[in-house]
Amino acid sequence: METAPVAPPPSSRARSKRLTAEIWIVLGLSLGKSAVYAVVAIIAALTRGPLGEQTTALNTSQSPRPYLDLTYQVLSVAFALVPVALVLYLLSDSGRSAFRRIGLDLRRPVSDLGWGVALGALIGIPGLGLYLAGRALGITVAVQASGLDPYWWTVPVLILAALKNALVEEVIVVGYLVERLGEKRWGIPAIVATSALIRGGYHLYQGWGPFAANAIMGVIFTLFYLSRFGRRRVMPLVVAHTVLDVAAFVGYQYLPETWLEALGV
Repeated sequence: METAPVAPPPSSRARSKRLTAEIWIVLGLSLGKSAVYAVVAIIAALTRGPLGEQTTALNTSQSPRPYLDLTYQVLSVAFALVPVALVLYLLSDSGRSAFRRIGLDLRRPVSDLGWGVALGALIGIPGLGLYLAGRALGITVAVQASGLDPYWWTVPVLILAALKNALVEEVIVVGYLVERLGEKRWGIPAIVATSALIRGGYHLYQGWGPFAANAIMGVIFTLFYLSRFGRRRVMPLVVAHTVLDVAAFVGYQYLPETWLEALGV
């Protein structure tokens, strides 16, 4: 019996075009879409009045019925992780495990935890300072990090939301984007700038302070991922991001009102 002819491998130019289309599709389904909506949101806010007098809320309740709200919260987290599953599938096209390729595994738990906590401290303290400076200058909206009522499941859901944010952002905007743009022969400065601007972009709805803070965070995280310390592992970044968001979400939920007022939230 004759075997079917094998298709020749695509040329490097065809591969590059396919990667370009793939990147646009992934971003259009995930953080690129969020960045576009954030740009529209900041324009709407600027035309509505001073940013310093406005408020935005995260992790809001989706139903006045507690267990229905819990269901919506869990579903929201689950479906938000679908783009993460997509990019992991796409990054496995070479036959190598995508989890190992971008370091989304537990091979170095002590190192990942140590670097993650260190990065969280490095980003968190200056980031809070930029937020407070933005509030003082009137260029940042008041961010209410949790709008959930205090049910028994509130803290677990906030932790899940923090982990979801960390996985979506670090896997897509660092792991996936760095790997794919590297395949397209982009230079490191262009890769770092693109990743950082996208990260800042989808936080733009919070004002100019969070945009700057997250863009700087993007530069640091991407450079760390590419460095000999990061070893192309996103796990330290996921740890750092989760720690930052848990502190923000749970802290907002339970800090005294006077503390929140002092922080301008």
